[in-house]
Amino acid sequence: MKNFLELIRSCLTDVREIMPWDLEERLDENKDLLIVDVREPDEFAAMHIRGSLNIPRGILESACEWDYEETVPELVQAREREVVVVCRSGYRSVLAAHSMQVLGYTNVASLQTGLRGWKDYEQPLEDGQGNDVDLDDADVYFTPKLRPDQQRPTSV
Repeated sequence: MKNFLELIRSCLTDVREIMPWDLEERLDENKDLLIVDVREPDEFAAMHIRGSLNIPRGILESACEWDYEETVPELVQAREREVVVVCRSGYRSVLAAHSMQVLGYTNVASLQTGLRGWKDYEQPLEDGQGNDVDLDDADVYFTPKLRPDQQRPTSV
């Protein structure tokens, strides 16, 4: 049985990753590039890359196809476009990029380090109303908040 990180590593044999500075360059060079943010709607509303499309990981596969309640026409029609998938830390985006490749997307990559790395590279983020997010506030947002019951038990 694989754990979460092993699952991610196994997908990386097929998924290309790019760094935040690569995404910045790609955005300058390709105005048609599509950024797909696979975080949950509340995460997206808190902060995201301007112009990105929010398609939660849980509905991604049906959003990629016609004739589903979750169908997102812009995404369905993007199989030949350059697509960069983003999430908070770069793990969900690897799984999503892998799924998209299986579904026939030909030029898809995952943002390594996710939005956390994008913020660390001091690139702009906006909230759900289109307002700029203070990057110091983003630091607080991206700090893990594990409850004690979510942590691995210690051996006695």
